[in-house]
Amino acid sequence: MTHPLLDLAPLSAAHFASIEDRVARLLGTEQDVVITQGEALLPLEGAIRATAGPGTTALNVITGPYGQTFGDWLRDCGATVIDLAVPFHTAVTAAQVRDAFAEHPEIDFVSLVHAEAATGNTNPVAEIGEAVRAQGALFYLDAVASIGAEPVLPDAWGVDLCVIGAQKAMGGPAGVSAVSVSERAWARMAANPRAPRRSYLSLLDWKERWIDGGRKALLHAPAQLEMLALEACLERIEVVGADAVMARHASAAAATRAGALALGGGLAPYVHDAADAAPVATTLRAPSGTVAADLVARALALDPALPLAAGGGALAREMIRVNHYGPDATPEAVRGSLTALAAVLAEEGLAVDAESALRAAEGAWR
Repeated sequence: MTHPLLDLAPLSAAHFASIEDRVARLLGTEQDVVITQGEALLPLEGAIRATAGPGTTALNVITGPYGQTFGDWLRDCGATVIDLAVPFHTAVTAAQVRDAFAEHPEIDFVSLVHAEAATGNTNPVAEIGEAVRAQGALFYLDAVASIGAEPVLPDAWGVDLCVIGAQKAMGGPAGVSAVSVSERAWARMAANPRAPRRSYLSLLDWKERWIDGGRKALLHAPAQLEMLALEACLERIEVVGADAVMARHASAAAATRAGALALGGGLAPYVHDAADAAPVATTLRAPSGTVAADLVARALALDPALPLAAGGGALAREMIRVNHYGPDATPEAVRGSLTALAAVLAEEGLAVDAESALRAAEGAWR
């Protein structure tokens, strides 16, 4: 049989490099960009293992579950880890980061998640970046959820390792990801005897065999379909405009938050301060006496296409996630989510006002 996704010509090194260049333009970076052939956990782990070791003292900021994972990787590398954890309903501040530096002047590595889709918060990376630069530490940033939903500017913010994925706000594939790498980060890797080599986790292999070789020969056969999907995703963002894509996500977040507040029934934003709320997804606290996972299951029974999910792990009892990112950053997705939540809350005997919620959401769409 024939199929448009089969029997494709091999992806050339030049084509691969051109897609990397488009990622660099999206990030506004002059740093090297490597597209890694796997979901974003690949470069997230690879970047930590390449730059951290027994001589590293890391400040690991925890504002959600991914920060906890990074701490585990850092400890596994032999690094001394200082966790800076804040409640998941808020964001970390630059002042808290500076306080940690004052208490531990030996810190030379900082790991941070920009936006936590899992908890619905976003962190002020620009201000934190200023503090990290003053400390002279290497700055590692997970921007997987934020890219496409809000500005991600590694050069302007002093980020040495910035990892992105396309599967959320960019509306692209999950099977490839990318990382921008500063010269300082490359030097740290080169000096780290524990940095992975001849490994799928190795960024140094890409540096020495791909970048230093003039991007003429790929290390291995690329994930062709995912690379073509990433290229199409980047082209779509370029045509529409990154500012327009980000504005759509900001509108979806503002509309969801306003609608939830107007709905009543005890439903409330999980992130207390709107300034700390991520535009990629809105998290809501389920009303007292209800179970978030049950409410979500019943809402999805009404409309399986809604971008609703319960919180992960222990948060499944209390948190509802409205994942209004990518193709779901639309007024229709927000209205549908609010309507379904209103219906299941009404079934619980809670007093809700669906019409007010929809009016509030419409009024908040920018």
